Amino acid sequence: MGILLNRTSRVIVQGITGKEGSFHAGRMAEYGTRIVGGVTPGKGGTTHEGIPVFSSVEDAVRETGADVSVIFVPPPWAADAICEAAAAGIGLIVCITEGIPVRDTLLAVGEVHVHGARLIGPNCPGLITPAASAKVGIMPGSIHTPGTVGVISRSGTLTYEVVHQLTGRGLGQSTCVGIGGDPVIGTTFVDCLALFEEDPETEAIVLLGEIGGSAEEEAAAFITEHVNKPVFSFLAGRTAPAGKRMGHAGAVISHGQGGWPGKAAALREAGVTVIENPARMGETVAAWFERRGAEKPAVAKKPTRRRKGAGA
Repeated sequence: MGILLNRTSRVIVQGITGKEGSFHAGRMAEYGTRIVGGVTPGKGGTTHEGIPVFSSVEDAVRETGADVSVIFVPPPWAADAICEAAAAGIGLIVCITEGIPVRDTLLAVGEVHVHGARLIGPNCPGLITPAASAKVGIMPGSIHTPGTVGVISRSGTLTYEVVHQLTGRGLGQSTCVGIGGDPVIGTTFVDCLALFEEDPETEAIVLLGEIGGSAEEEAAAFITEHVNKPVFSFLAGRTAPAGKRMGHAGAVISHGQGGWPGKAAALREAGVTVIENPARMGETVAAWFERRGAEKPAVAKKPTRRRKGAGA
């Protein structure tokens, strides 16, 4: 049933009484997510929209058994919120907040590792597992449907676009993970590829990258050695003008590295189908399923090299 999130996940919302936290807590609960509490310092003992509020994550974990936290805390305090969740024993921390200083994120990621937790984000839309009717973050549940395509993305809006196209062609999703567009993030493409490779409910993977950094090149190296399932990719920024500052903090090309041609070449060398037109993402994945046949047998993992069946 996908990765990271399931029907038994017990979710708390840090910043639940704020505008964003309150709105999305309601949307997550409507979708079916098991929201067991919220955290706002100084408001412990109250309720918000029928959800119990605690003054600390430690209190929330002790009283509710929460194992997942989603953070809607303003940038100056968001890194501390991540650290608090990790120290309280939360295993999966999803930080939606955009604009956290890089130094603060670095310190928070270190704390997450010390406590053996996993961080998704920051500056991400979160994740969703449709078959479990569970989402943590801001992804619109209405466009998702249960299925066998795993999606990993640095871009929220591109995630929605490819999901819309997949759903429109009858292809559901196992889990969609928005890993975030900042230069420092908790969970990477490689981390998610490893999880999707081991997930029996995932038959194909869509990787949505962009220019800047080295995450796509690292993903390509990992796919070459460890991924048997077909991987499809769209890379944003192919026509970006030189010297133009992009929206994502991670989309920074430095010393000639991190450009579109190098990323596309690395992924193609790894056997990934690189889709250059974003309007063709859904049809390209659907074509692979159609070629494979209506029966869709389970994908068998090979002991060494991955199956090269993803070519368009």
